[in-house]
Amino acid sequence: MEHPPHQPEDLKTLHSPAAIRERLEAGVTHSYLKDFVYGAIDGAVTTFAVVSGVAGAGLSSSVIIILGLANLIADGFSMAVSNFLGTRAEEQLRERIRRREEQHIRDIPEGEQEEIRQIFAAKGFQGKDLERAVQIITADPKQWIDTMLQEEFGLPLVGPSPWRAALATFAAFVLVGSVSLMVFIYQWLSGASVPYAFALSSVMTGAAFFAVGAMKGHFVEQKWYMSGLETLLVGATASALAYGVGALLKTVI
Repeated sequence: MEHPPHQPEDLKTLHSPAAIRERLEAGVTHSYLKDFVYGAIDGAVTTFAVVSGVAGAGLSSSVIIILGLANLIADGFSMAVSNFLGTRAEEQLRERIRRREEQHIRDIPEGEQEEIRQIFAAKGFQGKDLERAVQIITADPKQWIDTMLQEEFGLPLVGPSPWRAALATFAAFVLVGSVSLMVFIYQWLSGASVPYAFALSSVMTGAAFFAVGAMKGHFVEQKWYMSGLETLLVGATASALAYGVGALLKTVI
């Protein structure tokens, strides 16, 4: 669903001095949508790729469950750890640059002031306005360094939590990835035979692909059905490749 545009009166309320002050004082709120979508799509793709490969090779449902669950836990954990380390590395890079800029300000303040001057000159500041801007910013070391981080290096002042990013990735991977295995787990637990189990698993996984894409579209204000179809196409392509490899190996081995 696409968000309707704000009405003029809503925009005025959102841009009142009190509303702006409250929003700025609250600080940056990080979204973990990227981490969730990343984990969800990869979980669905890789787990159903296992299901498709095993089904294409004509192996039993127990093999599907064993390999599928192993993929859910091992690959999900691997992705979560990778996301954690990558997010933390960005945090560590930001702190390293902050320490370096602190040293530069202590050792060569004139050079760092000139950097600020040229940054703001490029924004259109001139003459006394330019010198006044440089004087105000460089009077506060923290503001000075924050400006360098954002303007010279293009870094945010505060990044997302590595732990939350990792948790969002792992939770989405396991939650959405398990959809492909539900039919086979049901068969194993109940002892009942489900006709066309692989076809049913395919439909359920396709619905999961579409749902994840539609959810992403809702948040980024993209047409939900286009976003859903885009994600479904990616998942279907990966699954078809895995099924084809399994079918090919069945004839060769």
